[in-house]
Amino acid sequence: MPTPQAQPTPPTPQAQPTPPPPTPPPPTPPSGRVLVVDDDPTVAEVVAGYLDRAGYAVDRAGTGPDALARAAAHRPDLVVLDLMLPGIDGLEVCRRLRDEGPVPVIMLTALGDEGDRVLGLEVGADDYVTKPFSPRELVLRVESVLRRSRPPRRGAGQGGGGVGDGGAGVLRVAGLTVDPTARSAAKNGAELALTVREFDLLTFLLRHPARAFGREELMHEVWGWDFGDLSTVTVHVRRLRAKVEDDPARPRLIQTVWGVGYRLAPDVHPEAAPDAGPESVPDTGPESGPESGPDGEADAGRALGPAAREGA
Repeated sequence: MPTPQAQPTPPTPQAQPTPPPPTPPPPTPPSGRVLVVDDDPTVAEVVAGYLDRAGYAVDRAGTGPDALARAAAHRPDLVVLDLMLPGIDGLEVCRRLRDEGPVPVIMLTALGDEGDRVLGLEVGADDYVTKPFSPRELVLRVESVLRRSRPPRRGAGQGGGGVGDGGAGVLRVAGLTVDPTARSAAKNGAELALTVREFDLLTFLLRHPARAFGREELMHEVWGWDFGDLSTVTVHVRRLRAKVEDDPARPRLIQTVWGVGYRLAPDVHPEAAPDAGPESVPDTGPESGPESGPDGEADAGRALGPAAREGA
């Protein structure tokens, strides 16, 4: 009987080389630098944590002098600023920050402190949030103000038409020149130092000359809020007039329409007489009635509603 032949041994499979680990993606750059100024360490820590998770680089300060020192060392893209601070109060900190150059500011105020809110807007705050507040609401406000403060990309949603359109969306009227793309404004060739909201308000009025807008309309179109404190609009109009009018006490360009709101007069010239039409009145505010005080400003006691918080 024949001897069975041995079967050939199959070749040993070669071990496959281990692929190198994937290269980790480069770290995402921060969305911006935010300085949080509050003497309550718990509030500051919570706000800083939410902003950090939203992608922002965050600096913190607990006093007015510390806030100014940190802002000088690392210029922030935005400041979240409490009004009640030891050393130097928030209003003075805001003034000094503005003296050093434009920087968006969101004020933190106590609920019901109407005077503080108005004063904060008067010294140049772009927005405010009342305590107690939702940290998520504050992050939305930060995103909104920063988005408006940064020039958009060329050709991204910057259509041509506008008042005295000089090309590339540049608006010109009555000695004013506004470039929405570069977010620059000038009066008779001199650059205007406008806050984010002042710039947005002026641009909106220039794009809609001779049309009257109520404060509710302006709050919705410019601020993106469906509910809110109407005196915010009144204060920003007054601040804007102080910068663009030859005589802010007798405004010719941004006119008050009694019982309605405000309009931009596109045919105003420096030598022109003040508008004496039946609809225009001195700068006493657009409306009267239970919502207005003696100077015509709306009652600032209404808190921001949910729609305003989500749409900021």
